Amino acid sequence: MFDVVVIGGGAAGFFGAIQVAAKNPRLRILILEKTNKLLSKVKVSGGGRCNVTHYCFDAKKLSRHYPRGEKLLKDLFKTYQAKDLVDWFASKGVELKAEEDGRMFPISDSSQTIIDLFLREAEKHDVTIRLNAAVSQITSTKGHFEIETESGTKIQAKKILVAIGGHPNSHAYNFIRALGHPIDKPIPSLFTFNAAQKHFSELMGVAVPNAFVRIEGSKFSKEGPLLITHWGLSGPAVIKLSAWAAEYLFQQQYVFNALVSWIGDKQEEVLRTDLLQYKSKYPKQRVMGNPLFALPQRLWTKLCQLAEIEEEKIWNELAMKNLNKLLENILRCRFEIKGKTTFKEEFVTCGGVNLAEINTATMESKKIPNLFFAGEVLNIDGETGGFNFQAAWTTAFVAAQAIAGDQM
Repeated sequence: MFDVVVIGGGAAGFFGAIQVAAKNPRLRILILEKTNKLLSKVKVSGGGRCNVTHYCFDAKKLSRHYPRGEKLLKDLFKTYQAKDLVDWFASKGVELKAEEDGRMFPISDSSQTIIDLFLREAEKHDVTIRLNAAVSQITSTKGHFEIETESGTKIQAKKILVAIGGHPNSHAYNFIRALGHPIDKPIPSLFTFNAAQKHFSELMGVAVPNAFVRIEGSKFSKEGPLLITHWGLSGPAVIKLSAWAAEYLFQQQYVFNALVSWIGDKQEEVLRTDLLQYKSKYPKQRVMGNPLFALPQRLWTKLCQLAEIEEEKIWNELAMKNLNKLLENILRCRFEIKGKTTFKEEFVTCGGVNLAEINTATMESKKIPNLFFAGEVLNIDGETGGFNFQAAWTTAFVAAQAIAGDQM
């Protein structure tokens, strides 16, 4: 019999196992991973660099980056937040660096650094690991659990930490449902927008540093860098917006209008004044040939074309109706969105184990003693930028302290 069985060989599972072992070295710990690969999301995160966390060392501010789970994490971050994680990695010889946008990576710029550290720590603490061991059923009997894998293997455990991550397939949660834990429907979060018409596809690769994107007819909007792709719109502004609007967009079946201001959340009258002043100051200058507001030339040309401004037109000759159209396309450029693109390797779910059934001080089930949860299996998800990993580290740490702290 194992003292602790961790179900899931990803970020939360490994971190939880390591923390339990460090706090109570006497415990026999087993990690069960359903595939033949460990830490697969860690491997691909941040383009293979592993966006470990975000440079935000204030618990309250950090929690505001979570569309689901903010209240819970605001409390948990008082126990274990990004600064604690950075210090832990440093204590193990892995230094992290913060980039301009706040994302934090190992200074090696390689996710393998993180993976190697976790594997070393697991080996140091004699954590047993079994691959290709998908769990099909958990039975709670007096004093322990019996875990059955899909291959028919049976394993006994005194305590269980479930850290299977998020899954697009609701069936992945069946063994949790069977224990009486309700699952909030798993739906995608963190995705890009597919444009129905490819009017901007020739501008693939063009980016602006501070766009303001909102979903027409809703309360949802976000500001930040935006990237035009061959399929539509991407970049942090769009991906963050997709997280906050995940449930709404699912209900809309991903058919909606996105309105883009290419210059941030600027007031219409301010922009109109700016354009009229420029027209007055540079009457002989070609409109199309001289981009304003630091916009890329190719994008400015496209916006002028949409405003029906001829290539040789100078500002002095620009009719007010064309100026109004230009203003509209700078501030409210409409994209008809039909569908999304989700990157399967980095799939993030909105949904999972309902938080009402969890003791949020310990991450233990309120229904079944000695059953704990950590990471994205819970209905917790954050914006892009290292926030989802931080939620995994924090919930795993809190669960581990509770698991290891009890007399077993």
